This record gives sequence, C-alpha cells and structure tokens, in this order.
Amino acid sequence: MTIPQYPEFADISLDMRDELLPALNQIPDGISEFTFSNLYLFRGTYGYRLSRVSDKVVIVEGSKQGKSFFYAPFDLPPDDILRDLMDRKDYLKNLSERQLAEHGDRLRALGYEIVEDRDNFDYVYERKDLAELIGKTYHKKRNLVNAFSNAYACESHVLSDKNLADALEVLKEWAEAKGERGDFDASKEALEHHEWLGMKGCVYYVEDRPVGWCLGEPVAAGSMFAVHFEKGIDHYKGVYQFINQSFAQELPEEYRLVNREQDLGDEGLRQAKLTYRPSGFVKKHRVVKAS
Repeated sequence: MTIPQYPEFADISLDMRDELLPALNQIPDGISEFTFSNLYLFRGTYGYRLSRVSDKVVIVEGSKQGKSFFYAPFDLPPDDILRDLMDRKDYLKNLSERQLAEHGDRLRALGYEIVEDRDNFDYVYERKDLAELIGKTYHKKRNLVNAFSNAYACESHVLSDKNLADALEVLKEWAEAKGERGDFDASKEALEHHEWLGMKGCVYYVEDRPVGWCLGEPVAAGSMFAVHFEKGIDHYKGVYQFINQSFAQELPEEYRLVNREQDLGDEGLRQAKLTYRPSGFVKKHRVVKAS
C-alpha cells in the first residue's frame, strides 16, 4: 500500500516500508520516533496513520491520553494544510530543533505557541563513555558491571533467526516478572521483524541460558544509534548495566553517539538515565494554539 495523498490517511503497514526506510533514518535530527520501525511497532499504541502532502512532506497522525496530535518528520506542510491540521488536532508533536529554526517565526506568525516537550527529549550519550565507564561519574555503574562479570560468565551473540527464540523467551520471562504487558507487543514484533525493519541487536547468555537482549537501529544519517528495546532478567543483578556497556562496546565506532530515548516524565526513569551522564539531548517541541 502506498501512502495516500492528503487529506486521506491510511493505517501504517509493512507495505509502506520501501517508501519510508531508510529515508526516515537519514533525517539529521536523530529523533527516536522518526523511524519506520518506531511508527510500525507502536501503530497500535498511538493509532498512527499516514498521509502524503508531497515528496518531502509526510504527515503522521495519532493520539495519546485522549488528545490527538500530528507530526511531520521530514518537513512541515504549507500554511493552508498546517492550519487545517491544527484546527482538527490538539497539537503538533515532535517539532525538531531544525524545524524550529526554519519554521519558528512562521508558526508564531500564524498564531501558534511553541513549548519545549521535556518529557520527550531523547537522551544522548557518547558511545565511548558508555563503553568505557571511566572516572568517578561511573563508579557505581562500573561496580555493578564488575560484580555481574565476576558472578557470571556472560556471552553475547548477534541477534539472528538462530537465537530469536531465546530473545523471545527472555521477553516472556520479563513480562511475567513485571506482571504487566508494557511494550511486550512492540518488543515481540521488533524481534520477529528485526531484519525487515533494519534493526540490529544482541542476545546475552549466562551458561547457555538467555538472560537479556538489546535492539535498535541507526538514525541521524548513520551518526547515531538509537536503542529502542532492552530487556533483561532482573534475577541477574547488574544485567542491565552489563548489557548497556557491552552493547556500546560492540557498536561500530562510526556511531559516535547513542540515543537511549525519552523518559516520558517518569521520575525514576529520568534519574536512571541521568546517572549515565548524557552528553546532550535531542530536543523536541510541541506546537499548540495560543491561549
């Protein structure tokens, strides 16, 4: 299925892959939502639907917590379509720094207000920092990794069809331990379709038992790697810290930066992400009707 012309919208499907991958990943902003895999895997969560205005403008519409939104990952539409969308939706989501610089004055002139969306800032880290964990800053992380390594002989293997069942086993055990589904459905589809979606990952083993996995993809024209999913068995203390470091070590050096996505306003998650000392953020903005 091709993406229909505006004002028509269509549910996202795997048939749209060739139209959007790798074009989305080549966008320089590095926003974690600006990938085909993210749109497809969270289509049920946010009800994503797509429409095409031109070769350079694709509109994504969805909803969250009863509020409707849209965003335009490549570029914003012309004024008439922008007004139409803003009239029908509650807000424009994921306005990038690049788009803000280019269209900020235009949006304000049209009577809209632009606000930073801190809960959705992506956390960005130097790959080298995560791989080496050097200095006092990472003392606690290093201790957890060392304790895990001393307690268990852990091996990593590139995710493939050969170990897909092992990764799915970890996901199932993770969900059972949490007592809730969380992003189980998206994680399961990500594993099952990882090659088709252009994603890469690793599975981690302790004495031949799978204990964790990590999965993501290149963004920002290949200068950054976004980690979309990371699951581990909590019984193995330090497993997440080990996976975080090990995966950073295994990433090619061409990925100078690692994007570990947003905290969604969860205070515990925010503190956990901050303890890894991000080198910066991929900032996002929300556009609303002026009050």
